[in-house]
Amino acid sequence: MLTASVLVRHYDEITVVERDKLPDGPSPRSGVPQARHAHLLMSGGARAIDAVLPGTLDALFDAGAHRIGVPNDLVSLSAQGWVPRFPEMQFIVTCSRGLLDWVVRSRALRDDKISVLTGTEPVSLLGDRDAVTGVLVEDRVSRERISLEADLVVDATGRGSRLPAWLAELGLPAVESESVDSGLAYATRIFRAPPPAASGFPIVNVQANPRDPHPGCTATLLPIEDGRWLVTLSGTRGGEPSTDESEFVGFARSVRDPVVGELIASAEPLSPVYGSHSTANRRMYFERLRSWPTGLVALGDSVATYNPVYGHGMSIAAQSAQALDAGLRAGDSAQRIQRGIGKVVDGAWAMATNQDILYPGAVGKPLPLAGRVLQRYVDRLVRTATTEAPVTRAFLDAFTLSAPMAGLVSPRVVWATMRGPRGEVSPEPTLTADERDRVTG
Repeated sequence: MLTASVLVRHYDEITVVERDKLPDGPSPRSGVPQARHAHLLMSGGARAIDAVLPGTLDALFDAGAHRIGVPNDLVSLSAQGWVPRFPEMQFIVTCSRGLLDWVVRSRALRDDKISVLTGTEPVSLLGDRDAVTGVLVEDRVSRERISLEADLVVDATGRGSRLPAWLAELGLPAVESESVDSGLAYATRIFRAPPPAASGFPIVNVQANPRDPHPGCTATLLPIEDGRWLVTLSGTRGGEPSTDESEFVGFARSVRDPVVGELIASAEPLSPVYGSHSTANRRMYFERLRSWPTGLVALGDSVATYNPVYGHGMSIAAQSAQALDAGLRAGDSAQRIQRGIGKVVDGAWAMATNQDILYPGAVGKPLPLAGRVLQRYVDRLVRTATTEAPVTRAFLDAFTLSAPMAGLVSPRVVWATMRGPRGEVSPEPTLTADERDRVTG
């Protein structure tokens, strides 16, 4: 939808090929199986969405989404300790994925230059290795096939994209790819928040430490619309959470700190437990192909997917749509635009894979020496961020995709990181007494 909203600025007619039947409201759909799990819209992504579709953030908040200031409204145990609740530096938007999709889709489709072919999926590209001229699509029920001619084809089909195979059919060489899989599995359940905690409650997150010699297990509580909490548990290979409802709270209590389990122990469940294993980081290096056809661009999960625990996928997709817009405004070639999208992906890709490869049993290429040195530096930076506000700000600016990763190695941040933390890290969760009382009564 964001891509379509960018393209209407440059083309007269946009056709979205959508394999699902789109719901009329904020409901999950089969084409987004991960939608039932925790989704974080980082401030960098939120600003990108609002730039592409002005007013979307206000519409989300009007519909019940929460604006969570970070780190002031964040109770988070990082790998290096509890993050202090300094005054707001960035923010995160929390709501169900269904609500986010519905609000964005509703606003995008107000433009009558955009039409949607639902229940239809792409089969192959039209054209040749030098120029893509359209796409062959198939109705999923009748199996009727239609050739759609186009000035530009954008692959936003997600994790299941078949673009590498389609490029091979056109005679292009194999696309370089990389995968890092920590073996992470998810389990999610929705609860009714205690009425005093239905609004103004923080995100509560207990992260794993990838350097611990055992599977990394996490627990995250997100306030979402309609006075509900969405709680996602995760565990890497050998420590996966069960989808057995009777084990959910026990797993939440078993992670590095039991705070999430304690908060939901008496909460009313509103859903079954949903599981997922589609969490591997996977990247296609389309930008490395020496020859790239005109009339074709890929973005979003078609280019790179991330372990969802980092909350970067939606924001990178939004910023990639902005890169597409900038490239079209500049009159760049499709190949140049694709390279620009690759640069958008780089930071989040490095952040996710450099962490995930450290977990026991992770599958992927080991970090080279330079990567291991950088990782040690990041470990110390995160540890320093637990007491030093300027370092916290630099880290959060990068983590929320609100500023370039280069900010983590600015002279000021490097000096503070080398000096290290100068205060004591809180040994206990940073929930206030009032926040606890709102849950326990």
